Amino acid sequence: MAYEQVERRRGIGIGEEISRNKVLRNTYMLLSLTLLFSAVTAGISMMLHVGHFLGFVALLGGFGVLFAVQRHAESSTGLWLTFLFTGLLGFSLGPILNTYIEMLSNGGQIVMLALGGTGAIFFGLSGYALVTRKDFSFLHGFLAVGILAAVVASFALIFFNVPLFSLALSGVFVLLMSGLILFQTSQIIHGGERNYILATITLYVALYNLFLSLLRILGAFAGER
Repeated sequence: MAYEQVERRRGIGIGEEISRNKVLRNTYMLLSLTLLFSAVTAGISMMLHVGHFLGFVALLGGFGVLFAVQRHAESSTGLWLTFLFTGLLGFSLGPILNTYIEMLSNGGQIVMLALGGTGAIFFGLSGYALVTRKDFSFLHGFLAVGILAAVVASFALIFFNVPLFSLALSGVFVLLMSGLILFQTSQIIHGGERNYILATITLYVALYNLFLSLLRILGAFAGER
């Protein structure tokens, strides 16, 4: 009897491990596809020279779709909505990237450096979480409060344009998004997140904000044309 219970628990443990690995695999696959799709929509936006207003509308539309994604995350509808969400956010990057490229003498290099830095941070932190299998669930409260405060501060910058404060806020976002990558990866590994669509959305938002924050920091030290 005891042997059967041990075997049953072992079977459950193996089943949970397989389930977690499946979520992790599906998350990285979907994240890769959505990042590629975002790059395409960003490229289209750049070629069309979309203005900042339309880019902002696309950004608002994307976060409007986000609520629908969360509602339909358990169905195939959620999958298509995920591509719509990431496509709109990618489209919103076009005007921003064009501004850096046109206004800065080394704008193209700045964009590529920010992109490379984003990739390096993501792979480094994800790899650390995967190898060490450390539980970062303790970051939940800190990230929730920190991100909310950072978003509120971002809206304040619309009315009070203080370059030094903007630069410092970008640094805070880099730290928060790095923590979010660790937290979400840890959640998948330890079974705290079982929906790969929601996991993908979280990691995508972290990468999106991480890229923009690095772009602002690097751009602040670049020379204008």
